[in-house]
Amino acid sequence: MTSADAARVVAQFLDADGALHTIPTKRRKQLLVLDHVVQAFELGVVYPEVEVNAVLRRFHPDVAALRRYLVDDGFLTREASRYWRSGGSVALD
Repeated sequence: MTSADAARVVAQFLDADGALHTIPTKRRKQLLVLDHVVQAFELGVVYPEVEVNAVLRRFHPDVAALRRYLVDDGFLTREASRYWRSGGSVALD
C-alpha cells in the first residue's frame, strides 16, 4: 500500500477538523489510523498521562480506548503513568 493509499483510508475516518468520527474495527484500517494518531507524538519525548490524554482528545473523546490501542499495538510504550512513542512510521528527509 502506498502512502497515498494509506492517507485515503485514514481520511475516511476523519472529520473536517482532523478528529476521528469513528475508530475502525477492521484491523488493517485501525492500524493505519493509529499510525496517523501517533504522529502527534515526538520521538524521544516522555509524556505524562495527562498530556497524552490532551493530545488524544484532539482525535477522539474516548481517550482511554485510543491510548489502550496505541499501547497494545506498540505505537506507545507505558511505564507507570509515563508514555513515549515506540512505533509508527517515520518520515525520512
